[in-house]
Amino acid sequence: MTPPEECTSIDEIRNAIDTLDRTIIAALGQRFGYVKAITRFKRTPEDVAAPARYQHVLTTRRTWAEEAGLSPDAIERMYRDLIAYFIDEEMKLLKNRDE
Repeated sequence: MTPPEECTSIDEIRNAIDTLDRTIIAALGQRFGYVKAITRFKRTPEDVAAPARYQHVLTTRRTWAEEAGLSPDAIERMYRDLIAYFIDEEMKLLKNRDE
């Protein structure tokens, strides 16, 4: 992929952004696979919520955001939404397993 500063048209930049977005979404799909797998080791809704892990994830992602030159607040908001979605999915899996 051409580095951003070497792109010569808006279409080239948009295509690169689309390619990156596809990669990000594929990575989120892989992450979801691990989320589903971890439910094998969780027994209760409290295990799913895992507040200490939740805080650790937010803290480290904020650090990673800063290191990448991104807004830690924006990345934290994105991860809060992402984790909320995954927790909901884990809860469904836990409930279905226990029925």
